[in-house]
Amino acid sequence: MEIITHQRQELNLRMTSELRQAISLLQYSTYELYQYIKDQEMENPLIYLKEQENDPSYVGKPNSQLSSNSSSSMASDLLTSHDIGMRNKLYEQAVLLFKDSQDQKLIRYLINNLDDNGYLNFNENDPFFYDEYAEIDIDRGIQLLQHVGPLGIGARSLKECLLLQIPKNFPQVELAEFLIQHHLDLVANRKWDQIATHLKTPLDTVKEIYDFILTLDPRPCAHISDFSVEYVNPDIIVEIKEKGLSFYLNDSYLPSIHFNNEYSSFQKNKDEMSKYITTHYNSYQWLLSSIEQRRQTILKIVKVIIEKQENFFKDGFTALNPLTLKEVSIEIGMHESTVSRATMNKIIQTPKGTFDLRVFFTSKLDTVDGNAISQTKVKRLLEDFIAQENKLKPLSDQKIASYFKNEKGITISRRTISKYREELNIPSSSRRKEIGNMMSLK
Repeated sequence: MEIITHQRQELNLRMTSELRQAISLLQYSTYELYQYIKDQEMENPLIYLKEQENDPSYVGKPNSQLSSNSSSSMASDLLTSHDIGMRNKLYEQAVLLFKDSQDQKLIRYLINNLDDNGYLNFNENDPFFYDEYAEIDIDRGIQLLQHVGPLGIGARSLKECLLLQIPKNFPQVELAEFLIQHHLDLVANRKWDQIATHLKTPLDTVKEIYDFILTLDPRPCAHISDFSVEYVNPDIIVEIKEKGLSFYLNDSYLPSIHFNNEYSSFQKNKDEMSKYITTHYNSYQWLLSSIEQRRQTILKIVKVIIEKQENFFKDGFTALNPLTLKEVSIEIGMHESTVSRATMNKIIQTPKGTFDLRVFFTSKLDTVDGNAISQTKVKRLLEDFIAQENKLKPLSDQKIASYFKNEKGITISRRTISKYREELNIPSSSRRKEIGNMMSLK
């Protein structure tokens, strides 16, 4: 076997660490960039930062997501710091009402095991199911707990929660209890005729019972966990001026980056220290250029967005035009992936509210006249249409699609209507149907 040496020339594209980091900088929000700059100061002795005196402009946004406090172990001492306030208040009231130490202990056990909505989520398959108290004690504890908390608190199911709230003086109390206990699914699906048949009562009475059920609270302790407030620092701010719209990057609080002159003398030497200084000096220069490049890229993108979506800043989402990342990339002469990265994790504050920057990118639907309309605008039209429809005879998705085509000139399929409706958390036509009196249904 003969061994032969070949010489071959190849051209490979390799991503350097500097290029990889420059791409990452594009994706950073302004606050993340602030943190990154601070980290670079710690790693590079040649970098000297001068903090700005002005503070960033924060925009408050309440966080509606409550953390679940249910625990499989049912441990009575496991409490999050967010819900300690209301639970303590419930217990303090219980201590004032009930002097028996065993009753107080039972109520504390129940209070500590309430979930965010005020339910007791006992699981029969859990090894700790009724580990401290028998079911009869739990039932008694719930009755005690309802003297210090809202009606329905401590229920182990939605049915029990609603049943606990029915006052005994309600005229149709027996019918309401029977309906909730045995046919709550028919209420959820608005099967009025079937309900009337099961209750052996006219639709007028069914309507009275249904209206009453709507007054009951399925989440009697919805605020057991306090709402925390998250603050969003906008990356871009758009304002309306006399001459039109103006915008700027909200990066004035970023520290200014300077060269640490204490190390300048070491650059003249030709030793290991000089190599070390040169390497970190290059990193310092790279940081300056990368941040400026990121800044210019974002400004170019936002400029195009404002030009394309000018009507949005006057009339809101109904005036949002179709716009894609590719269209913006062509406009500014950059790759689509660059636009995608630069618009990630960016918040824009506008006269119409504060949004994720990507809200301005929306696909389009065709109209019968050959034009296009944004998906966001269609969703708003769908939402408004359903809000104004006849609740006694709500239209199906197919009929809504036909209406959009015939009346609005928008070509849209039944499946797309169904998809948009689900995204908007709008129930189907059968579940939107309201009950009327006997005359209106005939």
